[in-house]
Amino acid sequence: MSLHFLESELIINEDGSIFHLRLKPEQLAERVVLVGDPDRVSLVASKFDIVECRVRNREFHSVTGSYYGKRMTVLSTGIGTDNIDIVMNELDALANIDFEKRSEKAEKKSLSIVRIGTTGGLQEDLPVGSFLISEKSIGLDGLLNFYAGRDKVSDRGFEDAFCNHTAYLKQWARPYVVSANPELLARIGQQDMLRGVTVTANGFYGPQERQLRLKLALPGFNESLRSFRYDSYRITNYEMESAGVAGLAALMGHKAMTVCLVIVNRFASDAKTNYKDRMSELITLVLDRL
Repeated sequence: MSLHFLESELIINEDGSIFHLRLKPEQLAERVVLVGDPDRVSLVASKFDIVECRVRNREFHSVTGSYYGKRMTVLSTGIGTDNIDIVMNELDALANIDFEKRSEKAEKKSLSIVRIGTTGGLQEDLPVGSFLISEKSIGLDGLLNFYAGRDKVSDRGFEDAFCNHTAYLKQWARPYVVSANPELLARIGQQDMLRGVTVTANGFYGPQERQLRLKLALPGFNESLRSFRYDSYRITNYEMESAGVAGLAALMGHKAMTVCLVIVNRFASDAKTNYKDRMSELITLVLDRL
């Protein structure tokens, strides 16, 4: 029996577009590139051969077009997994809900979603300017814990080991550990990209152990991240979205992964503020392989 979605749950604008993204179902391609910065959408779209539509609402800027014959949508999410919750749910609705009937489509689509972002390295041997794939992501934000089935797509053994090693505080949200889609990993993650385990933080300052005027609840957390090992895995970097993308995609039946440009190394005291050309190279690689 198909689910029926009430107007208060599935909010559709008067023009037939989804509430936040302002996209209509026919404007979404099955290949999706996510970026955080709305201005980076224009950089990605500048590589398209054809542009079908441009839509902008708040921090959500999207362009659908064609890249060497491959139809794609590039969409900005803003910062953080709270926005990822909006983006992933509305992308899934666009793909798999009949807006006129307000019911699930009988035949589901599986989107291929790649997030391209920037990141801070946590190991000295991760050069600034390198491309780093999130083979696994550790969500500190708690987003996936609000959805049934989170244990089916999470690695509980990894989570337990992580909590024990870092002396993870009980008042923090239970972390979740999700793998990137193996098919996308194999297709996009070639020899010119490194792989690692990404911590998705729920903030830029305290949650990533940056201290300004406020004292931290667990000083030394970053050092415990650096020394953590689980099987052959080590934690390589911080960012703020990959775990939410990977976790929700896995629950929804979509394929997703994240690849980032390392622009700062927290322990090698190195940073790169002028990284537009290198980011353009990464975008081209992803578009070629997606």
